[in-house]
Amino acid sequence: MKILKTFLLIAFVCFFINAVNLIKNSYVLTKEYAVTIKGTSNIHAWTEKVETVSGDGVVNWNSDGTFDLFSINIKMNVHSIKSDMGSIMNNNTYKALKADDHPEIIFTLTSPINSIPGQANEKAIVAKGNLTIAGVTKAIELQTKVFISDKTKLAFEGSETINMSDYGIKPPTALLGTLKTGNAITITFKTNFTLKN
Repeated sequence: MKILKTFLLIAFVCFFINAVNLIKNSYVLTKEYAVTIKGTSNIHAWTEKVETVSGDGVVNWNSDGTFDLFSINIKMNVHSIKSDMGSIMNNNTYKALKADDHPEIIFTLTSPINSIPGQANEKAIVAKGNLTIAGVTKAIELQTKVFISDKTKLAFEGSETINMSDYGIKPPTALLGTLKTGNAITITFKTNFTLKN
């Protein structure tokens, strides 16, 4: 019985330590982010800015100075997307993205990335995940750069070109249909995460 109690005590301590480490290694997206959507049309190129973005992640720091990226979740509010072409284009974008039914664009990491060097310089990784737009989810691989200031701050930058039709989206139009956008768009992101207290 004494051996069993000792074993249970050790197991509880190990569980507690792991839980604390998970909390310490949980990160949250700061307000220092920039997410843009760029595309083309039959008249000129256009740019939209996503003004409201949230996110979180879980990282484990290894004893050799590397870290494992277990999860990253990014949510972009569709109704916060603002176009350089004004409110008409904004409304057409919301309609095309089915914003009332699917108010968020979501990226979720599906494959953990292990042993990322933790020194304070740029690293290149491939983030495999699911991208959900207008209620349609597709697997995607993001070519991403990681920047480490210290263990409390992580930054991710990258861009990806996708076809709207892959997500069941009809490219939006404006000016009574005289402006027609192209099918391909490029999403560019710069995100900063900080360790949660």
